[in-house]
Amino acid sequence: MITVSNLDVQFGKRILFQDVNLKFTPGNCYGIIGANGAGKSTFLRIISKQQDPTQGTVTLGPGERLSVLSQDHFAFDEHTVMDTVLMGHSVLWEIMSEKNALYAKPDFSDEDGIRAAELEEKFAEMEGWNAESDAANLLSGLGISEELHYSLMKDLSGKQKVRVLLARALFGQPDNLLLDEPTNDLDLETVSWLEEYLSNFEHTVLVVSHDRHFLDSVCTHTVDIDYGKLQLFAGNYSFWYESSQLALRQLQQQNKKAEEKKKELEEFIRRFSANVAKSKQTTSRKKMLEKLNIEEIKPSSRRYPGILFTPNREPGNQILEVKGLTKRIEGKPLFEDLNFNVEKGDKIVFISRNPRAMTALFQIINGEEKPDAGSYQWGQTITTSYLPLDNSKYFNTDMSLIDWLTQFSPDTNEVFLKGFLGRMLFSGDELAKKVSVLSGGEKMRCMISRMMLTDANCLILDTPTNHLDLESIQAFNNTLKVFKGNILFSSHDHEFIQTVANRVIELTPNGIIDKMMEYDDYITDPLVAAQREKLYQK
Repeated sequence: MITVSNLDVQFGKRILFQDVNLKFTPGNCYGIIGANGAGKSTFLRIISKQQDPTQGTVTLGPGERLSVLSQDHFAFDEHTVMDTVLMGHSVLWEIMSEKNALYAKPDFSDEDGIRAAELEEKFAEMEGWNAESDAANLLSGLGISEELHYSLMKDLSGKQKVRVLLARALFGQPDNLLLDEPTNDLDLETVSWLEEYLSNFEHTVLVVSHDRHFLDSVCTHTVDIDYGKLQLFAGNYSFWYESSQLALRQLQQQNKKAEEKKKELEEFIRRFSANVAKSKQTTSRKKMLEKLNIEEIKPSSRRYPGILFTPNREPGNQILEVKGLTKRIEGKPLFEDLNFNVEKGDKIVFISRNPRAMTALFQIINGEEKPDAGSYQWGQTITTSYLPLDNSKYFNTDMSLIDWLTQFSPDTNEVFLKGFLGRMLFSGDELAKKVSVLSGGEKMRCMISRMMLTDANCLILDTPTNHLDLESIQAFNNTLKVFKGNILFSSHDHEFIQTVANRVIELTPNGIIDKMMEYDDYITDPLVAAQREKLYQK
């Protein structure tokens, strides 16, 4: 349990939040949401004692242990993978280290024997004999193969390190768990494993994430940082989003009678509580939603970018034909003899255990890379717009933001460009900012703006939610759901895939799986699973 009392956080004259009084209890997972800069990560750092508040206290239950997902990928480079995970339980690790040091002494004394016996007793009470097997199970679940368990951390890739650090945070069933962006650099299968793990976690979890499906799957509550306050809601991210949008619509309809508004909110809560996911948590969440004070629901102060794609013409029946396409890297195939046709209305997500496969395919069909073999042909009515995974080459310039966008706009009128950028949440002094110093999220909004100006009827998107905040992801997602053209994309965002794609193509080194179905159906289809294993095992 975590108790936050009279918490204030202020930087200079800027008040981040104040008068925070919250209690986080076992068996619940709390999603911390808020606009960029609202203080989500700051709040987690204060709870973990990595940062001091301006005022107030944070206390844990008596004897409780707190575990935090480390963001320092180099802190454990000289340790083995196994030791890094075991060190996540600091008390157990200290006992193990002292015990091993005693047994290694050449002059082992009677006093050492007494101390060793005490340590062995504590070690047994903490189920220390199962520690390595428990750690190994966590590592395997997170995709770290057994042959790497005793490798040094410095020999692992960045993505492998992320998984080990996550295992370290989860190890030993901590009483309180803080996770800041835990799904970053995890593939969809590993995210699914983590969702299942946390859904059955019986202690207290606080999590910050931009992955909406993840938040919906694991969170029993949402803590919204807005208006300089932290407000606790029962329910997951989707409930918070839909309720805040409903409140916004009601605010805009000022003439609506109070009683009508109340009935509309009550009906919304009843409808939403009937659709709560995760059977284990359904009953408790439903009770909490029924008790929710509807007067607490109010519009969010968040700003959503105005993302809108308008095709300049309707696509014809011939979209894209791919024949015998092959691409290898360092002699190893990303895909081989790739054959498929894109039909009118297709919104295809491309997935693979090797993310370089999707990037290579998109670069080829966009004319930026040559295939090793095969060909592709776009239909005569098709105009494409491409969002690359790496956009750095577009920003190696000292141009201002408005001058940068002028390069891609058929209308170079300054009033039009300022209005366009305003819809994408750029205004005032930001318009004169050099694009080379923009943040990752700002650069992505620039690239999306560039795409919008093309009026293309086929969008090619390589991991489009990278660097975007929840508001931009939601706006992007909403417009793609109703886009009238074709979309070819890859993504790590489960919700994005599920709500946009109507077809799934999985690329393997030995062929493809091509299914006209929703993503949730695809990942649970046993026939697909059997076909996948055959293709990867060839």
